[in-house]
Amino acid sequence: MRRQGPGELAFYPWLLIAYPPISDLVEGHVRPALPAALGVVGFAVLYVLCIRLSFRGRRRAAAVALAGLLVVIFLLLTGPAQNWFYLAPLMTIACGVVLRGRSVYLLLTVLTLALTAVMWHSGAGWASISLATWGTATGGLVVSVVLKLFSVITELQETREELARVAVAEERLRFSRDLHDLLGHTLSVMVVKAEAVRRLAPRDAEAAARQAADIEAVGRKALTEVRAAVSGYRGRGLAAELASARTVLADAGIAATVTVSEDRPAPEADALLGWAVREGVTNVVRHSAARTCEITLEGTVLEIRDDGRGAGPGALGNGLRGLTERVVALGGTLEAGGGDGFVLRVTLP
Repeated sequence: MRRQGPGELAFYPWLLIAYPPISDLVEGHVRPALPAALGVVGFAVLYVLCIRLSFRGRRRAAAVALAGLLVVIFLLLTGPAQNWFYLAPLMTIACGVVLRGRSVYLLLTVLTLALTAVMWHSGAGWASISLATWGTATGGLVVSVVLKLFSVITELQETREELARVAVAEERLRFSRDLHDLLGHTLSVMVVKAEAVRRLAPRDAEAAARQAADIEAVGRKALTEVRAAVSGYRGRGLAAELASARTVLADAGIAATVTVSEDRPAPEADALLGWAVREGVTNVVRHSAARTCEITLEGTVLEIRDDGRGAGPGALGNGLRGLTERVVALGGTLEAGGGDGFVLRVTLP
């Protein structure tokens, strides 16, 4: 996972806070010097381990190093040199890096109270106690809040990228569905007209030529529709689809009855009802073996009924499933089925 915000290198310079104790050791103000020097070295090593292990995701090992750090710091703070209390903020910075959630706030409270007691027992004044405890408490708190903030920012960025990937996938699915609807209908029309050409060619060359010309026109129209789909346009509208349906059904030898109310649906509903007419008529031509087909539109309720073979096992193919998704997205319902013949009913709000 990508890490945002400060990295481990940002926390190592804080070790410069240990300068006063080191200065006391160099100048000989601490006796015995060897245990104190070992304590400072151990403190620095454990602090580096806390930061390094935590940023590498080894939380359990980092927690063990933190426990050792706290033990060493309180052993050092019981020494005679008052300047050693400058080390206290470093232990809370390590706490803010290693711990997450509410545990860090609880531990910071306990450490602040413990530091106050140790300083009071050592005879430090209230000014020194206030300064040390304030730095100790705020050091760990600020580090914890900043790291949490950048962690949330990272999660939000990853969520935004995932949403973008999902949106792209949904758009690809929508486009493939639209392309299926466009080409499925168009290819069905071309197949019907090609069959008409085959039947007419032996006995009526002129009629066959007209059907061939229609195939050419349908092919050109299909290219236009595909270009429109690529450009983001959806459908040709209800009136155009009804006119196309009459022609396609007639060419397929299916008697068509179209009844449409005078109410004009809203533009979005008009486009969706056009898609429904296209898909329904395509299914009638390709699958029904029907002799008659009735198309009725009352307001925003569309019904396409035929007297064909009825619903088979694959009645709801890709086209109807895609149409159902569009209808539901607009707040409508789609019903399809039937035993004697097939009925497609789309109801929009």
